[in-house]
Amino acid sequence: MSKKQRVALLGCGFIGEVHAKNLVAHPGIELVYVADTDPSRVDVFAQRFDTRGATASQAIQDDNIDMVLIASATPTHADLLEAAARAGKAIYCEKPIDLSLDRARRVADAVLPLNVPVTVGFNRRFDASHQQLKQQLRQGRIGDAELIQMVCRSSEMPPLSYLQASGGQMRDQAIHFFDLLRWLTDDEVCEVAAMGSALVQPEITRFGDVDTSVLLMRMQRGALAQLDNTRRTGYGYDERISVMGAKGMLESGSQKPQGVTCYQGSQIQQPGLFPDWFSRVQATYYAQLDAFVRSLNGESATDLPGLEDGLKAQAIAEAAVISLAEGRFCQVAPTTL
Repeated sequence: MSKKQRVALLGCGFIGEVHAKNLVAHPGIELVYVADTDPSRVDVFAQRFDTRGATASQAIQDDNIDMVLIASATPTHADLLEAAARAGKAIYCEKPIDLSLDRARRVADAVLPLNVPVTVGFNRRFDASHQQLKQQLRQGRIGDAELIQMVCRSSEMPPLSYLQASGGQMRDQAIHFFDLLRWLTDDEVCEVAAMGSALVQPEITRFGDVDTSVLLMRMQRGALAQLDNTRRTGYGYDERISVMGAKGMLESGSQKPQGVTCYQGSQIQQPGLFPDWFSRVQATYYAQLDAFVRSLNGESATDLPGLEDGLKAQAIAEAAVISLAEGRFCQVAPTTL
């Protein structure tokens, strides 16, 4: 029987709560500590999840801790990741590594030689439909990818306070699909063109953000990809990916929480989409955590995103930010560890 991983959770906000629920539900994990800069949130989490509160430093330095899950505010990720790696812990770090690509590179350069297991929170890879798409692409069912179309349309705008700290739509929302694009195609993005507007919440232009955008990307092997994003749809959460090749097209389509269509008289009523992004992707958080734990116990996990995946997705996001600001095609900076 595999040893239980003794885990410290750093961050007691919304995503911290998502991870806390999965940590206590996982049979291969013991949640030992929760930590946050707000002591009141630590107290609530410690009581709710039947564990102990600690400071981040105390949790990281405890020799009994095997794994640290970093779900704190983005500006803290880099320092906590480096500290946990130097303490010899396995690390699950929410994306991005840091809002600065240069800072993220420096941390990755420092962490990689320490040979600790690290996964970055690109949980969309663990969506069951996207996994099937990847499997069939690996099998060569449609040949090499030639044209990829991706949609990420959230149903409701996040709070303004969240948007101000998020790093912007490219680093916060679109970055998941930059990672999916690389993972699905086994190819790298070399050039990006982005166009965006603040149609839903114009005040976000004060800090250089957009809520509606369209991106064009060229892959190194010549394939072309398109991604459209919006923060608000009015019709539910819409996430889909289609890949066309010489032998056909594969699609991981929008998901519906119910499967029944009602035919009544002259009317047809079909089920709508998931009401929000979290309802659609909730299961993927547990799936990535489970894959990471299994990898720590010696099982192979080829789809787990690591430090280099985090950096490469962020490099695409940085190129997209420059393209938005300057209105031009932008080359993606090479990122190799």
